[in-house]
Amino acid sequence: MAKRKIRVLLAKPGLDGHDRGAKVVAHAMREAGMEVVYTGLHQTVASIVNQAMQEDVDVIGLSIMSGAHIPICRKLMSMIKEQRLDNKLVVVGGVIPNKDIPALKQMGVEGIFPGGSYFDDIAAFINAHVPPGR
Repeated sequence: MAKRKIRVLLAKPGLDGHDRGAKVVAHAMREAGMEVVYTGLHQTVASIVNQAMQEDVDVIGLSIMSGAHIPICRKLMSMIKEQRLDNKLVVVGGVIPNKDIPALKQMGVEGIFPGGSYFDDIAAFINAHVPPGR
């Protein structure tokens, strides 16, 4: 029986209108053998959590270029806990200053990939943190 592919939800929360990077990351994750659901622009945190449940994903990935990563991730992690989705790997990428990484990790965001991160590093992190055959 074939091993189930890792399923990744890639979302653009808030009013951020720049999604070229998210689309390129989505393509790279597909090339790495993952199934990717891209939600498109201007998603609310509630819609992201809802889509993660509906799509039964292993990974929730946010692409944030607006600088609002701290409040968005705080709200996301709270909703994930409320919906008992604690088993989902949460990663965030985009414009993430190094000084904000400890706060994001403390919230429960496991993977943080600032602009310029290598696609192979993102894929390797996801592969290392999603249990096989989840």
